[in-house]
Amino acid sequence: MKADRKLDCVGLYCPMPIVKTAREMKELAEGEVLEVVADDKGIKSDMPAWCLKTGNECLGIEEEDGEFHVFVRKRS
Repeated sequence: MKADRKLDCVGLYCPMPIVKTAREMKELAEGEVLEVVADDKGIKSDMPAWCLKTGNECLGIEEEDGEFHVFVRKRS
């Protein structure tokens, strides 16, 4: 999946990937996609829940070599 920006959260654990994602999303324009890379498997449930709460769209989660690539589209 193609992203406009990439955020490296490898080595960070809950709640830091969500905190960093929230900060990074403020810098994106509506409709842009952020790729969050993390190795904390909690992100598989945390990010979709955060997206529902904030109105952003979780486009998908891909797992590769123990890392999770989460794609989030910014909504207004």
